[in-house]
Amino acid sequence: MRYFFFVLALLVVDCLAGRSAMAQQESTRLPNILWLTSEDHGPHMGCYGDSLARTPHVDQLAKKGMRFRMAWSVVPVCAPARTAIITGVYPSASGGLHMRSMVPWPEEQLLFPAYLRKAGYYTTNNSKEDYNVPKAVPPWDKSGANAHWKNRKPGQPFFAVFNSTKSHESQIRKRPHQALTSPADVRIPKYHPETPEVRQDWAQYYDQVRAADADAGIHLLELAEAGLAEDTIVFYYADHGSGMPRNKRWAGNTGLQVPFVVYFPEKYRHLAPADYRAGGVSDRLISFVDLAPTILSLASIQPPAYMQGHAFAGPYTAPAPQYLFGVRGRMDERPDHVRSVTDGRYVYLRNYLLHLPHGQYLEYQFQTPTTVAWKTLFDQGKLNPAQSAMWVTPREPEELYDLTSDPDEVVNLALDPAHAATIARFRKVLFDQNVRVRDVCYLPEEEMHRRSKSTTPWGLGHRPETFALEKTIEAADVAASKESKIEELSKFLSDPEPGVRYWGLIGLLIRQQRGAPIPLPAVLPLMDDESPSVQIVSAQLAVLAGSSAEQSQGLALLKTLATPEKSDVLTSISALTAIESLGDRGQSLWDDLLLMNTTNLKLPDQRFSPYIPRLLLNLKELKERRTSNR
Repeated sequence: MRYFFFVLALLVVDCLAGRSAMAQQESTRLPNILWLTSEDHGPHMGCYGDSLARTPHVDQLAKKGMRFRMAWSVVPVCAPARTAIITGVYPSASGGLHMRSMVPWPEEQLLFPAYLRKAGYYTTNNSKEDYNVPKAVPPWDKSGANAHWKNRKPGQPFFAVFNSTKSHESQIRKRPHQALTSPADVRIPKYHPETPEVRQDWAQYYDQVRAADADAGIHLLELAEAGLAEDTIVFYYADHGSGMPRNKRWAGNTGLQVPFVVYFPEKYRHLAPADYRAGGVSDRLISFVDLAPTILSLASIQPPAYMQGHAFAGPYTAPAPQYLFGVRGRMDERPDHVRSVTDGRYVYLRNYLLHLPHGQYLEYQFQTPTTVAWKTLFDQGKLNPAQSAMWVTPREPEELYDLTSDPDEVVNLALDPAHAATIARFRKVLFDQNVRVRDVCYLPEEEMHRRSKSTTPWGLGHRPETFALEKTIEAADVAASKESKIEELSKFLSDPEPGVRYWGLIGLLIRQQRGAPIPLPAVLPLMDDESPSVQIVSAQLAVLAGSSAEQSQGLALLKTLATPEKSDVLTSISALTAIESLGDRGQSLWDDLLLMNTTNLKLPDQRFSPYIPRLLLNLKELKERRTSNR
């Protein structure tokens, strides 16, 4: 009998040891990771407290998982935002900031799913990529409409992305539309006017967010039916703010904040963030640059040192950042330069091209009825200051908003001396960030490409002997400052760094727009500068402030630079923008430019194809308006 109990005890111990080994094996098995993404919508969801939203599937995911209170997309438009995700670095550092551009990227720095593939993951993307960097090493086992985790090998862990286009900007303006949300029920933000078009577009936006939520529900159900719900970590997020104007493309919170929900099944709770709890809310600030290192961390891969984000889950979790950063560059056919930062309460925007409005004319954005109605009312002088701020020039160089009292970001506290200390703090934080990440996009886009022909924009940013990055950022800050003097800007014009010369000229252009006299004798020689970007702005100033002969010289140079065959497409975009901004002063160029053949342009990437035709269409409309007003 004793022998029987002894054998029984051994069996029990053996069984417990086996269970322990199985449990250990379960905890070390690589998790499946599912990303459910959607386009062009902010945190307008039930789980974020929006009572008008109908988003039951993501709400339920948040109820059993956790949502992040503040997540930023880095860029308020899709292609550069997705570039931040796939590289794990700021697009202002990779050079991939500008909308639907394409920049070379160091081949040894893989797009992050390629690291997962090396670790044995089956990686799929269904279906949007839209990156501004090439795929030297394929990141996906399958990318496209048929990509699915179901096609992996038996037992193989997967990383799968399913992207819904239902909430995209284009769907807000699609007519006819079967309404579910009543336009009377929507809240109109303080920056939008009260019009039927605005109400209709906001109501339709809520309907489209509901449709994106339904897509998420389909994929969650599919996962559950396959018996994989408890083997899979799930993320849900959108790619930037709402597709409504002054949300999408706006480098403040309404353009950058996205819904962000995560779910960790019980067997992978050890990989979850420290503050993870069912139905919880995390106050940790997260950014799209954090996604690549986080997913690698979840797969037990140490994130490469070049990645600029902070893993917020897994064994390589990094300390939480104090700030999130946003950037805005060229949006479609319109160059721009904005940087932003938030600490979760305040949002600080630094504008640089002050002579241009926030609401530059973008052909694609003006397809939305709200945009047309809004701009028309501005032109008629029927808007209040908060509604007009999108369209006025000059822009304020700095904007500061308190999200606790002003979620619509319409009360600019930067104009209040009581907030001087907060402004000073954000100025330093932003400057330090731009230097730390090596923000090569303080160079104009065409200049960045000219200077990086023997390397990559990333490489150029990390070569202080070739590019004086800190001096260029400092010059930009001086150029876009109310306190700067003409004498200080004039000194920049003889600096050996082209980026400094460019910003010196931009500073003079801003002041010329405000009626200040400029030192034209120091400007005119720069029409022969090595940098086309410098040539363009000096030519603008010659036309605006020079003698008849100097104006003719400036116009002739702008015409050459605006012709892609004589310069390049990127230079042409900047030159055409400059010519349009001259108004009637540039009219002598219109007829010749409108004869430009745009069918066989040598494009840096095929996605550039609409931009020059759109700019020429604007010149055509300028000409037609002038003719009709005679």
